Amino acid sequence: MTQNNIRIAITGGIGSGKSAVCKIIEEYGLPVFSCDEIYSDLISDIGFLKVLEKEFGSILNKDYTLNKKALADKVFNDAVLRSKLNEITHPIIMDRAFKIMSEFRISFLEVPLLFEGGFEGMFDDVIVVLREKEDRINSVVTRDKIERERVVKRINSQISYENYDFAKYYVIHNNGKISDLKRKVIEILKNLEFRFNEKFL
Repeated sequence: MTQNNIRIAITGGIGSGKSAVCKIIEEYGLPVFSCDEIYSDLISDIGFLKVLEKEFGSILNKDYTLNKKALADKVFNDAVLRSKLNEITHPIIMDRAFKIMSEFRISFLEVPLLFEGGFEGMFDDVIVVLREKEDRINSVVTRDKIERERVVKRINSQISYENYDFAKYYVIHNNGKISDLKRKVIEILKNLEFRFNEKFL
């Protein structure tokens, strides 16, 4: 990293509101990218899917697209398999993300498993989005239309955001209205402007 290429990570647990924060930042014309979107592009590559099939067994549909539920059910129930999936996908995703971000003076990347992957040191700063656990569960159940038990398993597969020390990062508590969230995001963007001597608001 250099001051000529400023990379800011946006992270938080599932259902915390990371995407909402990203949308607010995008409203100011700032480049925001997503590891999930890069992953979505990646799993359209049949060669990559065959690598996953070799490692995880029957996870493809008849039309050779990824059966996301089948893969999720395997990895969220097995820490070893989950670690193996991360080992395969994370390096490729981060490499692609940084190539895209290198074209911009300052850019933001939504990274769901930032701390789990040990990627925090690869960024100039980090924005952590926190939300009450029960609100996160209800949000994901509604959004993804899946059972509460599956959501809880996903949350438990991540770090404990309730107990992690985020003292050296920017933290957004997403427990209010969208107007409150926007105000908090703008405050952080102003701090980033001051820190990096940039004007983007």
